[in-house]
Order: sequence, then C-alpha cells, then structure tokens
Amino acid sequence: MAASSPLAVVLLLLAAPFLSFASDHSPLQDFCVADPTNARVLVNGLACKDPKTVQAGDFLFSGLHLAGNTSNAAGSRVTPVSVTQLPGLNTLGISLARIDYAPSGINPPHTHPRASEILTVLEGSLAVGFVTSNPLNTHFETVLYEGDVFVFPVGLVHYQRNVGSGNAVAIAALSSQNPGVITVANAVFGAKPEINSDVLVKAFQLDKNVVQYLQATF
Repeated sequence: MAASSPLAVVLLLLAAPFLSFASDHSPLQDFCVADPTNARVLVNGLACKDPKTVQAGDFLFSGLHLAGNTSNAAGSRVTPVSVTQLPGLNTLGISLARIDYAPSGINPPHTHPRASEILTVLEGSLAVGFVTSNPLNTHFETVLYEGDVFVFPVGLVHYQRNVGSGNAVAIAALSSQNPGVITVANAVFGAKPEINSDVLVKAFQLDKNVVQYLQATF
C-alpha cells in the first residue's frame, strides 16, 4: 500500500474537528443539571441549575419497569428518558427509551436527527430494519429475539415490528440527551400547515384523493 500523501494527511487533520461534531458536545464540568425554568439564558440545550441547589433526585428517573399503554393505532408505546424526564442528562450526550409492542404492533418508520440508536430486546421477537440514504436506499432487515442487540445509524429511517404471538419489550439507548424523532408518515402527511397536496401527489405518485385522505388521517 502506498504511503499517504502529505496533502491527504493535512486534509484528514483539518476534517477531524468537524467529524467530532456528529454528536452532543462533551461537558466542561462534572454536571449541568437542566433548569427548564430558566428562560433568560439561550443555549444549545438547557441552562444549568445552580450546583448548590442540585439534589440526587435530579439524576434519577423511576418507572421504566412499567409497561406502556399500547392501545393505539400503531400498537406500541415509547417511554422516553431524555433530558426532559431526567434533568441530570443535560450535556452528557445520552438517553434511553423503553418501547412496548402489542402483538403485531409497530414502531413506525422514523428517524432520530441527532442520535444513533442501539436497541436491545428484553422480551418477545421483533422484525427490525433501516434504509440507507440515496441513491442506493438499501434495506437492512432482520429478526431479533430476547437478548439480541441491533444498531440504527444516526439519521437513517428505521422501524420495529412485533412478529411474536405475545407482547414485546425493548430498551433503546441513544447517543444524544435529546435525540429528536421524526415519524415519516406524520411529518409528510400531518405537517402543519400542510404540505401542498400537489407536491405529495408528484412525490409519491398517488392519486390526489388518496393524498388528501392521508392528510386528513394524520
């Protein structure tokens, strides 16, 4: 293998700082417990509580052992543990979620714009998959069983579906305190104000009546 050229090495070194911006920034102190009541300080995240007022409860979330209510159209329920629920996560770049699935329930196609996700199945079996970006749009799909782990790269559309006969439960870990979620169908057909139906007719090659029905549904 030929040795790297000096120019290639310089370009790699210049790119390194920008590559590090792909996830939440590292904290500059022991902790920065979120203070959602502080509207005077505008930051990329949440302002910090005065450390003298921080308590152990700021680092605690209880209730992840409780099953989520899956009596909805998707047949699933996500119980998030992000900085909103656990203020001590502020600036730490991590979060969790419990996902419950009824039989045949799905966590519909969605993306996390600020996080990769690693999913661990605790109970049941799930068909999971994600789709790579244009132009290939390769679909990776497999079935997970209890104890199996699968990763969804940041920003890619992914989903889960319960393929077992009973309920399923999974825990998702995410590489952001606030990963965000964009559910594809909701974003496209449920946008407010709505996307002009002519745009969606051309984009999805659907009859206009079908598009308008979907917009009314979402």
